[in-house]
Amino acid sequence: MAVVDPSELLSRPLADLLEAAASVRDQAHGRRVTYSPKVFIPLTQLCRDRCGYCTFSQPPARLPAPFLEPEEVLAIARAGQEAGCSEALFTLGEAPEERYPVAARWLAERGYDSTVDYLVAMCALVRDETGLLPHTNAGALSDGDLARLRPVSASQGMMIETLAALPCHAQAPDKVPARRLATLEAAGRLAVPFTSGILVGIGETRADRVEALAALAEVHARHGHLQEVIVQPFLPKPGTAMHRHPACPPEELWWSVAVARLVLPPEVHVQAPPNLADDLGALLAAGIDDWGGVSPVTADHVNPERAWPALGVLRRATEAAGFTLAPRLPIYPSFAAEPERWLAPEMRFFVLERADAEGLARDHPWVAGGELAPPQLLPTLEPGAAGARSRPAPWPQPSTKSPVGEVLAALAGGEEPDEDAIVTLFGARGPEVRAVCEQADDLRARLVGDAVTFVANRNINYTNICTFRCRFCAFSKGPLSLNLRGTPYLLSLEEIAARVQEAAAAGATEVCLQGGIHPSFDGEYYLQVIKAVKEAVPGIHVHGFTALEVYEGARRLGEPLADYLTRLKEAGLRTLPGTAAEILDDEVRAVLCPDKITTDQWLEVHRTAHEVGLRSNVTIMFGAIEHPRSWARHLVRTRDLQHRTGGFTEFVPLPFVHMGAPIYLQRRARRGPTFREALLMHAVGRLAYGAVIPNVQASWVKLGPEGVQQALRAGANDLGGTLMDENISRAAGASHGQRMTPEELAALVEPLGRTLRQRTTLYQLVPQAA
Repeated sequence: MAVVDPSELLSRPLADLLEAAASVRDQAHGRRVTYSPKVFIPLTQLCRDRCGYCTFSQPPARLPAPFLEPEEVLAIARAGQEAGCSEALFTLGEAPEERYPVAARWLAERGYDSTVDYLVAMCALVRDETGLLPHTNAGALSDGDLARLRPVSASQGMMIETLAALPCHAQAPDKVPARRLATLEAAGRLAVPFTSGILVGIGETRADRVEALAALAEVHARHGHLQEVIVQPFLPKPGTAMHRHPACPPEELWWSVAVARLVLPPEVHVQAPPNLADDLGALLAAGIDDWGGVSPVTADHVNPERAWPALGVLRRATEAAGFTLAPRLPIYPSFAAEPERWLAPEMRFFVLERADAEGLARDHPWVAGGELAPPQLLPTLEPGAAGARSRPAPWPQPSTKSPVGEVLAALAGGEEPDEDAIVTLFGARGPEVRAVCEQADDLRARLVGDAVTFVANRNINYTNICTFRCRFCAFSKGPLSLNLRGTPYLLSLEEIAARVQEAAAAGATEVCLQGGIHPSFDGEYYLQVIKAVKEAVPGIHVHGFTALEVYEGARRLGEPLADYLTRLKEAGLRTLPGTAAEILDDEVRAVLCPDKITTDQWLEVHRTAHEVGLRSNVTIMFGAIEHPRSWARHLVRTRDLQHRTGGFTEFVPLPFVHMGAPIYLQRRARRGPTFREALLMHAVGRLAYGAVIPNVQASWVKLGPEGVQQALRAGANDLGGTLMDENISRAAGASHGQRMTPEELAALVEPLGRTLRQRTTLYQLVPQAA
């Protein structure tokens, strides 16, 4: 319910209200302010209501047609799609067919019974053709109409405006308070994520505003469906009955924003439109945490005389006040996190498609393994920079009062971040991202210097046949996928040996051995593979067998892990890859790989390997279904093991490549991480492990050349292997090459003022040729 007793707010000084509201906002939502990049689709400007302040509603004679045609709707939506919007906001008048025969005829001729009928069809069209998420603002609707819109919209909305009986609503039957409140209640019963709001300055009193806000708080307390409340100031418009009415004074808007923040439950977001105010900083000071919809394509059709601020202007104003700006979806993260409750089944994948790991909007079309270059999140180095420490200017630092700033300050003081601190770092946005990357890069320079290392190696994936059903894996072939993604194969030991000899002839010092869990394998197979490798090239380093392969090998032999790993070591195995870890959080593993080894079993294999004298690395596959809390658990759990054994050589972030992954094709996963998330995984990993795991690797297969260059400025110091025959990422849809030569790797490193050096698997530098 409300934070305070609404009745006592009327007598409190404005300064007191502003301070209290800002405090509530900071505690509930931190220092992040969101906005929705959207395109406005004015489906019809006809309306049966005659509000005294409205210029959106027009008579038929002033419009070229009663409704937008489907082609016009789709053209607007596609313009929004190309401009990077996530939301398609459908604005329309209420039930115009009840007032205008021309509207009823237009609908009937096209087979629609009502405006809502047509709205449902257009929402589905836009969703299916563009992937934009419809948000409908169709006014006071019945239970049935709200229910019909739910499968084609991510959220719905209706301004309550006021509960007072005012002259401006005398000819507006849909503005009767009881009708508006009934719609709010129905939306709650139907679990519709909902937007409402008040209109300030249309003749209501402060007490009226408090009453309306209290009513919103009460309906939310019953249903929990109110995502946000808009506090919108009245501005008089020529040609309306209220054109001589005074505009809402700024102080009244600030007062109303602060009171909204104090009356509404803290989890409800408070929004004020940035195009209707001249002082954006004052709105932030009053307690808002959201700017609402901002369109790079279309005007505010309700207030067409007030242009949207450019995104750069909005970002600068937000950051100047000590906040970070983040794009969101029309459905807020807390609602998106419970899709079974808040989204119809038909909408769930479309929300996943547009969402990042926090449930906010993806901020760039880059995907791991794709051909599109990532956004430039770090300042460009000056031409001719003499070294990796050269930067064009001091990077901005977040305030130590912000959660990210507090964590960075604690790390600079020598603290090891716990799970909550790591989650906070993963939430960095804007200048915070640059600050996190800079601190990680500074730590990298202190721990391992400016050399960028790589290992000359070859991948040998000896079979793609697997008895396990990992839902993210596009490489393995089980009983249900024998006719998908190519032909099942099992390399002979002779073929494995031949590939090892080819690798050594090409200068490789390592072979990486991984494959599916073939139904005919027992633990002896892996010993036979090692023997074949060592007989072919005795001096080559054998880096092989995931924790799943080792665990299954020992289990199928009925042999203790320590004994089995000792036999592998004696045969010639030297290090284990960290793959099969995916996310070391069993809630996530239950979805991604339900029949695979558990978190504890993966940790047990690596702990035992370290105890018998083998080394290994830590990988993390991220960006599919999990959230930053799971990432933090993964880092903490592997760090705890490293404190005990010291056996991990490096941390290898592996962004989820979605294109061919079964779980994505089944519409149950995201499109992998955003580039911001991928960059932060390298930087936060560096800061979380510190000196405990000194090496952080960037995958050129997943990130691409431009992405790798930024990762090397965000804490990474290693490029992994030259990877002859990298097949697993390619099977998932990665478009980058299967091999990178040392010369190509050097071309990535040299513009950064860093030196490329070849290493062994255990990070010993290979002597350079004279």
